[in-house]
Amino acid sequence: MNNYLLKLYITGKTPKSERAIANLQNICTHELQSQYEMVVIDILERPQLAEDEKILATPTLIKVLPLPIRRVIGDLSDTDKVLVGLDLQPCMRKKDEGGDA
Repeated sequence: MNNYLLKLYITGKTPKSERAIANLQNICTHELQSQYEMVVIDILERPQLAEDEKILATPTLIKVLPLPIRRVIGDLSDTDKVLVGLDLQPCMRKKDEGGDA
């Protein structure tokens, strides 16, 4: 099973939260195609979920599946760092256009 389960914890409808959601949608669209489920959880509305996951800062992205579980904190604006943090391969088309095999 190659599907990804991603949970993004945010705090309200702030510019940083909106940026994190947009960045994650962009990453999922370009890197994971249709092989993902993304859940956005507002800790103001569901504080118990944040406590259960021990969320100390937002936005926090948790890759639940596939294992191992990984966490990334921030607005997810650096795609390569997010992919590395989630234990995924960054898309190399920008860096390796020359194509060393």
